[in-house]
Amino acid sequence: MSETTQPQESILKKTGSFLPNLIGIAVLLAAGYGLRHGSLGEIAWFISAICMTAIRIPHSKQNQNNEIIDDKKDIIETAVLFAMFIAMGLLPYIELATRVFSFADYSLPSWAMMVGLIAQVPMLWLFWRSHADLGKNWSPGLEIREDHGLVTGGVYARMRHPMYAAIWISVLAQPLLIQNWIAGALVVPVFLLMYVTRIPKEEAMMRETFGESYDSYKASTGRVFPKLSRGSR
Repeated sequence: MSETTQPQESILKKTGSFLPNLIGIAVLLAAGYGLRHGSLGEIAWFISAICMTAIRIPHSKQNQNNEIIDDKKDIIETAVLFAMFIAMGLLPYIELATRVFSFADYSLPSWAMMVGLIAQVPMLWLFWRSHADLGKNWSPGLEIREDHGLVTGGVYARMRHPMYAAIWISVLAQPLLIQNWIAGALVVPVFLLMYVTRIPKEEAMMRETFGESYDSYKASTGRVFPKLSRGSR
């Protein structure tokens, strides 16, 4: 009985992970095909989104086997993460592939699109550097993993949440590059909601885990801006 069940479970597990990847590839291909008539801003957003995914995938795979010893995810955390996936990881691709939200288009001056385009350079660097400096300590959710350490070097030496800073740049640039209220601008209030609900929980989790070490670190750094003076956050 077990000899036949184990292969079946293995096949189901592989199929379960393969199908979402297949769907994701199909969405990317459809969006890429739709971009043949896209604007420069839309093309820039698409390339940046692919780069962000490429940056994150190795870290996701590397940390899959890191045992989670404390999980602070709750229904609010799950809801805001899902909302971010919709606003940043699904609606823009649907729009680029189908133009189904064209009724919600708006038009900005060409300089606004150029601002969004230029912003992709520091955003991608900061997004990459944040993951590289965190290494095995990175997690997509509010989790503490085995051998979790307090990272205070690299880009974390001056600010506690450089990854959120990078995502803020991406989020604020998205409405400049994809000029659509649904596929472009909607991500701003969604990420704001995620930011204000998640950051306090994340910092409380770090304080609970690292105690006075985190207090000292917090006092010497800014949140998403590098600390310039003692009173800056």
